[in-house]
Parts: sequence; structure tokens; C-alpha cells
Amino acid sequence: MSQAVPQLDATIDLESLASDVVAQAIKAGASDAEVVVREGDEFSVTVRMGEVETLKESGSRGLGLRAFLGKRSGSASTSDLTPDGIRQLVDGAMALARITEEDSFLGLPDSEEFGTVPGDLHLYFEDVYSLPGPERIAWAKRAEAAALEADPRITNSNGGSFDASTGRKVLANSRGFVGGYRTSYAGVSAAPLAVDANGHMQRDSWWSGARRIGDLESPEAIGKEAARRTLRRLGAQRMPTQHVPVVFAPEVARSLIGSVFEAASGDSIWRHASFLAGKLGEPIAAPGVTIVDDNAMLLPSGVGGFGSSPFDGEGLPSLRTVVVEQGVLRHYLLNTYTARKLGMKSTHNASRGLAGAPGIGCGNLYLEPGPLSPEEIISAIPAGLYVTSLMGFGVNLVTGDYSRGATGLWIENGQLTHAVEEITIAGNLGDMLRNVTAIGNDLVFRSSVAAPTLRIDGMTLAGA
Repeated sequence: MSQAVPQLDATIDLESLASDVVAQAIKAGASDAEVVVREGDEFSVTVRMGEVETLKESGSRGLGLRAFLGKRSGSASTSDLTPDGIRQLVDGAMALARITEEDSFLGLPDSEEFGTVPGDLHLYFEDVYSLPGPERIAWAKRAEAAALEADPRITNSNGGSFDASTGRKVLANSRGFVGGYRTSYAGVSAAPLAVDANGHMQRDSWWSGARRIGDLESPEAIGKEAARRTLRRLGAQRMPTQHVPVVFAPEVARSLIGSVFEAASGDSIWRHASFLAGKLGEPIAAPGVTIVDDNAMLLPSGVGGFGSSPFDGEGLPSLRTVVVEQGVLRHYLLNTYTARKLGMKSTHNASRGLAGAPGIGCGNLYLEPGPLSPEEIISAIPAGLYVTSLMGFGVNLVTGDYSRGATGLWIENGQLTHAVEEITIAGNLGDMLRNVTAIGNDLVFRSSVAAPTLRIDGMTLAGA
């Protein structure tokens, strides 16, 4: 079984390729054209009970074209980058553009809007592939072994894993923009299973991800933390239905911030499919709530954030946008199309796959931390729920109604006591934002969306 990293043909100049395809589309009659090229390679290994279960290595490259005929557009994509493959791509995009309906809001941004963030955002590090194949497997084994050795009640495992990947994106259009950047990622995780005296099984996991190997937590630390999280779920109980304060751990609090992003997305706003429609400039959350989307952020280590990039999916330079400031909704998150629909300016949040029109994506989206430690937040609660995981997709963006399956730990007299499972927490996202009564100081970026510990009062816990 080979551990060699698949190598793509490095002789292809992706910027020149993208520009050439733009020129071919214009020659074929397009009034404007936009091309995105993506390439990448990845390595992934999962071990279970000390044995390699899956090992994957892959490389890919693809190109997408969006061609305009006035206020019509068509898009197509291909992984065949031969001259014949490119010709078929251009012909296909042009054929689609001819049969689509006109849309007065379609079109590329104005030429003066294009650009990239100056300087190096430190998104790419070659060391993600510095470990030889056997050592990558060893990292996965070490993470799992540390979890299995932590406690005799941990008797099984869903596995340990190690991942590494690099990618490159190039964007070019007929209005003079050509830009590109590279990214890297490495990660290690463990997912142990524990059994209590009654034979009831629980599972949990933990992970570390970074743009370079040197920033990863050790496999042993990951395994031990995964074990701790699994063991604390043993002896889980159901709770009676009641109204209690709910404290969201950081890894689940970020899902709430993600829901705010979706509700503030221009696509939801112009379709009137969001409870935040028409509320710019109004208080929508507690005064301590500030939510920021920073698309060019550097982490404290000096490395670019997981959502950082020098430009967005349309070639506009990345921005820092304050979505909610001290509880007041300040900005919707927009690409060029939705901005035109709403009579506003793009916030440079366009996201782009190979095919189709740009969507809207976040950069590094986070809730600004507060002054309290998680322990201080918990110690102030006579009775409540500390949520450690959520299930289901129970958020209605139109009404704000919120209902999710949850597991966690019961808070009694300011202390975490026993595990809780088979419950649902419910409320309304608008009310939840207004009922934020404490924000932790423990903001850590483990992905592009992050939040510290968060306390919300007045939620319904539905249980036994």
C-alpha cells in the first residue's frame, strides 16, 4: 500500500490557463467571462484498535467557466484540461447562456472593485507532508492508543485519524483580474468508546487541526482529551421538561453563530426567508453580543485563519465585516448579486465552486469573547444544562424557531454533576440572542466558525 503523495503536473501554469480560457470564451462571443481553477491533494488514514482501517491518497484538478451574454449567463466545469476538453467546456457554457432567461442583476463586479489583500496571509506550509507515510499512520495510532490507555472503561474505539491536504485556487475574469493562492491543512483525531457498569456505551471525540504540523496538538493530548470527554458521558440520565439556563460549550456555541450567519446572508434576506430581514440598525441581541466575519484574519500564532483568503469568490479583496455590534445588526453578508438585489454594496463574501453562480460564504466568523471564565459562568447557575453536543437541523430561519436534540452535563449548585441525554432544547433564535446573559473568555479557533462558552436563559428543556 503506497504512502507516496500523489503529485499533480506542476508544469501547468494555472494563471495562464485560466486567462486563456477567459480569452477563448470572449472569442466565442461572451460579453464577459470568469474562470476558476482548483487543484489539490490529500492524505487520510484511519486506524481502529491499532490496525489501519482506511488509507486514502488522491489528487484532483478542475476548471469552471461562467460565461455571460449580456444579462444571461451559463456555467460549466470539467476535469479534462486538454485543448479539446476546454473547447467543449466553452461551447457548453455558451450554449447554456443562450437559453437562460435574462436577469438584470447578473454580471461581474465593476473593474475598480477587484483586488487582493496585500502581504502574505500564511495560508500554506509545506510541512503538512513532512511526515513520512509510516509516521502519519503512527500519529493516528498514537492518538487512539492514548485514548484506550486512559481508563479501563474505554474498551473500544471508532478510530484515530491523521489527515493532510494542500490546495490551490486561481480566479481570472475578462475585466482584468487574475489571482491565486495556496492552502494547507493537517489534522489528528481520536474517537473512543466507553462502557459503564451496566453495559451502557458512550462515545465522544476530540481533534486538532492546523495549517502546519508544528501547530498541531500532540496525538497523546488529543487521545487523552477524547477519553475525558467520553468518560464524562457515562451514567447519562434523562431530565424532566423544564425551563432552565443553558450553557453552550464552545464547540456547539459556534453552531448558533453559524445560524446567525445564514439568517444574515443576502440570499435569505432578499428572498424574505429570514427573521433578520428589514432589521438593519436594530437591536437583535443582548448588548454584549458582537459577531464578526474577518476574511483575512491571522491567528495568534501568525498563521492565517481557517477561513482566510486574499480575495473572495468573485475576486474582491477580503474584508472584516462586523455583522452584529453590541447587539445591533450592522451588516448583511453579501456577494455582488445579492448586493444589487438589495441596493447595497458587496461585503466581499462571495463563495465559488467550479460550476454555478457564486454563493455566499463566511471567512472567519466568530463571537467576540467576554470577561468570564467557563467556570465562572457555570458557578453562577443553581440548576441548568451544559450542552456538549447537538443533533439534527432544527433551525427555521424564517421564524427563528429553534429545536435541537442535545446531550451534555447537568449543572447543580454551580457544579457539573451527571451526564444528560435524550433531551431536546428549544426556543426562538431571536429570543435566544436577546437572552445571552454571559459570554466566556475561551475563544479558540478550531475551524472557520468559532465562539466561546455561551449562557442563554429561558430555554425549554424537553425530556422525560
